Amino acid sequence: MLRAFRAIFLLFLSASGLAAAADINVVALTAGKAVVTVNGGKPQTLALGQVTPEGVKLISADSESAVIEFGGKRRTLGMGQRISLGGGPVGAQRATLTADAGGHFITVVVINGISMKFMVDTGASLVTLGSVDARRAGIRYRSGEKAMLQTASGTVPAYRVKLDTVRLGDITLNNVDGVVVEGKLAGELGLLGLSFLNRVDMQRDGVTMTLTRRY
Repeated sequence: MLRAFRAIFLLFLSASGLAAAADINVVALTAGKAVVTVNGGKPQTLALGQVTPEGVKLISADSESAVIEFGGKRRTLGMGQRISLGGGPVGAQRATLTADAGGHFITVVVINGISMKFMVDTGASLVTLGSVDARRAGIRYRSGEKAMLQTASGTVPAYRVKLDTVRLGDITLNNVDGVVVEGKLAGELGLLGLSFLNRVDMQRDGVTMTLTRRY
């Protein structure tokens, strides 16, 4: 009887360990549905409210991003974006990105609670976004320090700002230096620059990049 109890107890611990961590990758998106892989398994198609056997739930989805929930945490993921939730040291914040065909890391970043597309750019000093996205995020950028910025479209006004919150995957940073460019940026993509990247550790393995918050 004692041996049987121990076996059941160990099985319970093993199952709990599986539920405590998940590596989630969004491989396809449509309105109201998302195709995900969990822990490297086979693709699973989820409709709104559906939950995988591993406990990953789809909260919302459109053609650009999906909100998933696991272990009580909700995260916004774009096409091809991967995130690891749970299973790491207490308090660890990390996100795993996958490069596109051109070798660029394009992902969904949430600024002041608003989702928008960004490209990881170590050549940009600050987190950079266009004025259209800034207004969506409630940023009063015109009260910031003004400068003129040279872009592919010519010289345009730019304003230095402080971003209250910048969230990528499981990483949330507060009070991040940024710049808002009047109009739209090339490709309508923001630039995730060094004011964010200098506060994380970056490890690249082929087409995969893992970011872990340092401070």
